[in-house]
Amino acid sequence: MLSPYRVLDLTDDRGHLAGLLFAQLGADVVLVEPPGGSRARHLGPFVDDVPHPGRSLQAWAFDRGKASVELRTFDDPLLAELAAGADVLLECGAFPVDVAALRANNPALVTVSISAFGGDGPKAHWAATDLVVAAASGTMGITGDRDRAPLRISEPQTWNFAALDAFVGASIALRERHRSGIGQHVDVSAQQAFLTATQFQMMNGLVGGRTPQRVAGGVELGPFHVQFVYDCADGAVTVTFLFGPMIGRYTTRLWQWIHEEGGCEADLATKNWIDFAMDVFEGREPPSELDRATAVLQAFLRTRTKAELFEVALERNLLIAPVTTTADVLAMDQLADRGYWEEIDGIRYPGRFVEVPGLPLRPLGPAPQLDTDRERLAATPRRPAAPPVVRTAATDDDRPLAGLRILDFMWAMAGPAATRTLADFGATVVRVESQRRPDVLRGVNPFRAAEGDQEGALQWHSLNAGKYGLALDLTAPEAREVVLDLVRWADVVTEAFSAGTMDAWGLGFDDLRAVNPKLVMLSSCLMGQSGPLRAYAGFGTMAAAVAGFYPVTGWPERRPAGPFTAFTDYVSPRFAAGALLAALDRRDRTGEAVRLDFSQLEGALLLLGTAILDDEVNGRTAAPVGNADRTMAPHGVFAVPGDDRWIAVAVESDDQWRALCRIVDRADLAGLDAAERIGRRDELDAVVAAWAARTPGEEAEAALQAVGVPAHRVQDAADCVADPQLRHRGMFREVPHERYGTTFVEGPPFQLSRTPGGPRWGGPTFGQHLQEVLGGFLGYDDERIAELVIAGVLE
Repeated sequence: MLSPYRVLDLTDDRGHLAGLLFAQLGADVVLVEPPGGSRARHLGPFVDDVPHPGRSLQAWAFDRGKASVELRTFDDPLLAELAAGADVLLECGAFPVDVAALRANNPALVTVSISAFGGDGPKAHWAATDLVVAAASGTMGITGDRDRAPLRISEPQTWNFAALDAFVGASIALRERHRSGIGQHVDVSAQQAFLTATQFQMMNGLVGGRTPQRVAGGVELGPFHVQFVYDCADGAVTVTFLFGPMIGRYTTRLWQWIHEEGGCEADLATKNWIDFAMDVFEGREPPSELDRATAVLQAFLRTRTKAELFEVALERNLLIAPVTTTADVLAMDQLADRGYWEEIDGIRYPGRFVEVPGLPLRPLGPAPQLDTDRERLAATPRRPAAPPVVRTAATDDDRPLAGLRILDFMWAMAGPAATRTLADFGATVVRVESQRRPDVLRGVNPFRAAEGDQEGALQWHSLNAGKYGLALDLTAPEAREVVLDLVRWADVVTEAFSAGTMDAWGLGFDDLRAVNPKLVMLSSCLMGQSGPLRAYAGFGTMAAAVAGFYPVTGWPERRPAGPFTAFTDYVSPRFAAGALLAALDRRDRTGEAVRLDFSQLEGALLLLGTAILDDEVNGRTAAPVGNADRTMAPHGVFAVPGDDRWIAVAVESDDQWRALCRIVDRADLAGLDAAERIGRRDELDAVVAAWAARTPGEEAEAALQAVGVPAHRVQDAADCVADPQLRHRGMFREVPHERYGTTFVEGPPFQLSRTPGGPRWGGPTFGQHLQEVLGGFLGYDDERIAELVIAGVLE
């Protein structure tokens, strides 16, 4: 889909996922490496555990499909020559590069910088690693066991989040370039990117909400301790045991089945789980009833295997998912049936992140050996694919996606977050919903004011910021013509129903393409639109469990803690938004409609590519290691004075180690090299822990950063909303709202230099924009709208 474009990838492990995604979509991606090669080539694990730049499984996983050029020196003129003909340049600070000068020489060039805290602000130059970014983002503080240090995911993810934002930001800038012919700079903050993995819980600090607490394999929701991870006969499973209009029905079915199997008394099978939370708040049920039910559920699940529970989940539409390992993932029939794996020299690699029926994406082949393409690329100059600059008249909206029209049938988090990003940058998005089945996130904290107010949920306000709201009863016969008129109006239709639902309604891709031959349609669900698990529906907690994220988040001797709640819901929107922009690019060039089949599972597996290859090649199944790192020591999270206060500290280099030794007054240890530090990991962590225990967190953070040692306090909600870096970058924004006057939403985690974006209003109230959508966009007159109201189509 992106075959006209060339992308220069100057990143290493702090961004190389972005180049991989461009390569998967057909772009010509050139890995431009510093002298000696990218640092990713020198990071383990290695094939057969033999360190060698050509045997790094990290490079194998993320550098497939790329050409390689090694710069002779940091001022090698080849970089400028390649940039003069490129469309996109990605960099992460791996080596010095003047992106402004490269854009001056090639005004069509889109440059992207990935950094820990963003390119400006008081922390822009702070030293950071994955561990430190996780601490700064607020995500670490709500991950792990309450009685231990906060946790990171041991397969590093903060840079992957930033790389996904780099992919989306560059794609937005490319689309804007079609209009202006001019490139621009995209500035990506890993801290902001990973803060999205808190599922808006940091905004509790804006509205006086309760600061979330760590619950291993679960979450605290107001007075409720909700457990997601449970032991079973042969491992662990996740169970989405919740209540409310959307999920209460699943919980009722769960307890009815358990009762049939003799696993509980009748009262749990007949309880009103839909209204359970309200019954507790109004005194009809004690909060302890949830604890009792959780204990009964745990006792029952221990009598069943993962496979047995998964089978019942499919048969009865229950929200149960097995906690899988990398070995389980490699054996999964669903992935084999969908042809997901890319096999290279007998080795299976995670495959394409999106399926495009009728348009197979090209196989990538292996990662390149260092500098294999220098001679070829130097001998073949290229011009950017940008069209000539066209000066257009000023418009009311000069954002990069102005004029793009999207009909949004998404729900919950993963889908709406994708279209929210597009709305931020100018797309006109019509969000269709129903009051009969309100979106689950209308009932989830934090709230603008009253707890439980469906018009006051900040998650809804943020995920649907800048969208036009239309409440439509899709079961009404007259609704079909309204939908088809909206499809004629739209460039894009997005939906996140269970696989086959739109087809069953007569609104499948072929039906919609018949009325709009240039339509781009994205279908998003957990497992994809085909395969034996296509009907498996649920939430990002379940996809994260099936994808293998739980076993790599926790302590070796404990049940997996897992990442915070619906982890794949935080990455899926980035994959979806990037895929949509690529499909639109192809549609604009060919005039052909495009169907996108996005599986949350398949996209998420790319983020575990190194661990999956380690299992495939070395037979080593990924397991929890706490906060330890395979290449860094000391590397951990240490208690500082105060209640549940912590600091993350990581040492990447000998210079940083010597600086740390001066701070903790242990000159006798300063001569240890990296291998020796790894071998004495526990001893060195204890040295840092003793120093941290007597040093206030802010003082410790300042002292370490002053000498270049990566460190950051583990932030909670109050810390994040007060963080001067996040405030400088506009992470939390106050915008207009129909009911409350103003509300709070999260801002975009990346910035475009020439055509910035951002939310213009909070998520709509039910049916708020009926007149704008039907009267303005579709041209319905008042009589037609009144007929639809009378028919019960409009809610």
